[in-house]
Amino acid sequence: MNNLSVRKFFLFVFILSLTISFCNAQIFHKNASRKAEKGLFGKSLGNKKEVKVREPRSVLKAKKKQEANKRKLKSDYEKSVKRSQKRTIDIQTSDVQARMKQNQKNSATRDKAKMKKVKTNTKKAGKKYK
Repeated sequence: MNNLSVRKFFLFVFILSLTISFCNAQIFHKNASRKAEKGLFGKSLGNKKEVKVREPRSVLKAKKKQEANKRKLKSDYEKSVKRSQKRTIDIQTSDVQARMKQNQKNSATRDKAKMKKVKTNTKKAGKKYK
Protein backbone atom coordinates (compact mmCIF):
# COMPACT_ATOMS: atom_id res chain seq x y z
CA MET A 1 0.00 0.00 0.00
CA ASN A 2 2.79 2.33 0.96
CA ASN A 3 4.63 1.51 -2.27
CA LEU A 4 1.54 2.34 -4.32
CA SER A 5 1.08 5.75 -2.70
CA VAL A 6 4.76 6.61 -3.31
CA ARG A 7 4.33 5.73 -6.98
CA LYS A 8 1.21 7.87 -7.20
CA PHE A 9 3.02 10.74 -5.50
CA PHE A 10 5.98 10.59 -7.93
CA LEU A 11 3.62 10.26 -10.88
CA PHE A 12 1.71 13.32 -9.63
CA VAL A 13 4.97 15.31 -9.20
CA PHE A 14 6.16 14.23 -12.65
CA ILE A 15 2.92 15.30 -14.36
CA LEU A 16 2.92 18.54 -12.40
CA SER A 17 6.49 19.32 -13.48
CA LEU A 18 5.59 18.68 -17.13
CA THR A 19 2.61 21.02 -16.98
CA ILE A 20 4.70 23.72 -15.29
CA SER A 21 7.33 23.49 -18.04
CA PHE A 22 4.61 23.81 -20.70
CA CYS A 23 3.18 26.82 -18.88
CA ASN A 24 6.60 28.45 -18.75
CA ALA A 25 6.87 28.06 -22.50
CA GLN A 26 3.73 30.17 -22.92
CA ILE A 27 4.91 33.15 -20.85
CA PHE A 28 5.40 36.28 -22.96
CA HIS A 29 8.97 37.52 -22.85
CA LYS A 30 9.61 41.18 -23.54
CA ASN A 31 12.00 40.83 -26.50
CA ALA A 32 11.23 37.29 -27.58
CA SER A 33 10.08 38.26 -31.08
CA ARG A 34 13.11 40.51 -31.58
CA LYS A 35 15.46 37.72 -30.48
CA ALA A 36 13.78 35.29 -32.86
CA GLU A 37 14.13 37.82 -35.68
CA LYS A 38 17.81 38.32 -34.91
CA GLY A 39 18.31 34.58 -34.91
CA LEU A 40 16.71 34.26 -38.32
CA PHE A 41 18.02 37.31 -40.10
CA GLY A 42 21.14 38.34 -38.20
CA LYS A 43 21.89 41.91 -37.22
CA SER A 44 19.59 44.73 -38.22
CA LEU A 45 20.41 46.84 -41.26
CA GLY A 46 20.60 50.08 -39.29
CA ASN A 47 23.65 48.99 -37.31
CA LYS A 48 25.91 48.32 -40.28
CA LYS A 49 28.98 50.51 -40.36
CA GLU A 50 29.66 52.43 -43.51
CA VAL A 51 33.08 51.77 -44.92
CA LYS A 52 35.09 54.92 -45.51
CA VAL A 53 37.10 54.88 -48.69
CA ARG A 54 39.88 57.39 -49.00
CA GLU A 55 40.44 58.78 -52.42
CA PRO A 56 43.92 59.30 -53.78
CA ARG A 57 45.49 62.73 -53.26
CA SER A 58 45.47 63.42 -56.97
CA VAL A 59 41.69 62.97 -57.05
CA LEU A 60 41.19 65.24 -54.02
CA LYS A 61 43.48 67.84 -55.53
CA ALA A 62 41.60 67.73 -58.84
CA LYS A 63 38.24 68.13 -57.05
CA LYS A 64 39.50 71.12 -55.08
CA LYS A 65 40.87 72.69 -58.24
CA GLN A 66 37.55 72.14 -59.99
CA GLU A 67 35.64 73.74 -57.09
CA ALA A 68 37.96 76.74 -57.10
CA ASN A 69 37.48 77.10 -60.85
CA LYS A 70 33.67 76.97 -60.45
CA ARG A 71 33.77 79.67 -57.74
CA LYS A 72 35.95 81.87 -59.91
CA LEU A 73 33.64 81.48 -62.91
CA LYS A 74 30.61 82.29 -60.77
CA SER A 75 32.18 85.42 -59.31
CA ASP A 76 33.34 86.53 -62.78
CA TYR A 77 29.80 86.07 -64.08
CA GLU A 78 28.33 88.10 -61.21
CA LYS A 79 30.86 90.88 -61.78
CA SER A 80 30.08 90.99 -65.50
CA VAL A 81 26.33 91.17 -64.78
CA LYS A 82 26.85 94.09 -62.39
CA ARG A 83 29.07 95.84 -64.90
CA SER A 84 26.48 95.35 -67.63
CA GLN A 85 23.67 96.69 -65.44
CA LYS A 86 25.74 99.71 -64.43
CA ARG A 87 26.62 100.43 -68.06
CA THR A 88 22.96 100.11 -69.06
CA ILE A 89 22.04 102.76 -66.51
CA ASP A 90 25.03 105.00 -67.31
CA ILE A 91 24.25 105.32 -71.01
CA GLN A 92 20.74 106.64 -70.33
CA THR A 93 19.73 110.26 -69.85
CA SER A 94 19.25 111.58 -66.32
CA ASP A 95 15.42 111.39 -66.55
CA VAL A 96 15.52 107.76 -67.62
CA GLN A 97 18.12 106.97 -64.96
CA ALA A 98 15.85 108.37 -62.23
CA ARG A 99 12.88 106.39 -63.60
CA MET A 100 14.96 103.18 -63.73
CA LYS A 101 16.13 103.61 -60.13
CA GLN A 102 12.55 104.24 -59.01
CA ASN A 103 11.39 101.11 -60.86
CA GLN A 104 14.09 99.08 -59.12
CA LYS A 105 12.96 100.39 -55.72
CA ASN A 106 9.31 99.63 -56.52
CA SER A 107 10.09 96.08 -57.64
CA ALA A 108 12.20 95.52 -54.51
CA THR A 109 9.32 96.62 -52.24
CA ARG A 110 6.86 94.43 -54.21
CA ASP A 111 9.16 91.45 -53.85
CA LYS A 112 9.51 92.04 -50.10
CA ALA A 113 5.74 92.29 -49.68
CA LYS A 114 5.21 89.12 -51.70
CA MET A 115 7.81 87.21 -49.69
CA LYS A 116 6.26 88.45 -46.45
CA LYS A 117 2.80 87.29 -47.57
CA VAL A 118 4.11 83.86 -48.55
CA LYS A 119 5.93 83.52 -45.24
CA THR A 120 2.84 84.42 -43.18
CA ASN A 121 0.66 82.05 -45.21
CA THR A 122 3.06 79.17 -44.68
CA LYS A 123 3.22 79.95 -40.95
CA LYS A 124 -0.58 79.78 -40.74
CA ALA A 125 -0.64 76.51 -42.66
CA GLY A 126 2.09 75.11 -40.46
CA LYS A 127 0.12 76.01 -37.32
CA LYS A 128 -3.08 74.65 -38.79
CA TYR A 129 -1.65 71.22 -39.59
CA LYS A 130 0.60 70.77 -36.55
